Amino acid sequence: MTLAALFAEAERQDASPVARRADQVAWTDPATGYRRRNLSPPGFPSPIELVEVELPPGARVSYDSGNRAAAVEQQVYLLDGTIDLTVGEVTHRLSTGDCLAMRLDRPTGFHNPTDRTARYIVALTTDGRPALNAVKR
Repeated sequence: MTLAALFAEAERQDASPVARRADQVAWTDPATGYRRRNLSPPGFPSPIELVEVELPPGARVSYDSGNRAAAVEQQVYLLDGTIDLTVGEVTHRLSTGDCLAMRLDRPTGFHNPTDRTARYIVALTTDGRPALNAVKR
C-alpha cells in the first residue's frame, strides 16, 4: 500500500471526477514539517494518484518500499527547489523542472539539502503486474 492510499477514499462509481482544492486532503508530519496534499478526486476510479508535497529545508523522509503484491510505478516532478532522492543505493539530485521515474520496490529517501522549501508532484500508478520481488519468491 502506498502512503497516498492511506489518505484515499474507497472507489465509488458516483464519485466526482473533480477534486476542488478546498476539498483536497492535506497532512503535515509534526516531526519534519513535511506536507502532502492528495490532488486526485477522492473515490474516483482511476489507476493514477497525484500528490503535491512540500519538503521543508533540511527535512528528510524515508520509505521502506519493500515487498508488494503488484508493481507500483512513481514519478516525481520538481515544481520548485532541489531534493536528493535516493532509490535503493543510488541518489539523484533533482532541481526545478526535473522528473524522475522509478518503481517502488526498494527503500527510497527524500532530502531537501537547501535552505528553502522544495515543492514537487508525485504521480503513482499500480499496473496490476506482479512486483519483481514478489515474482522472485
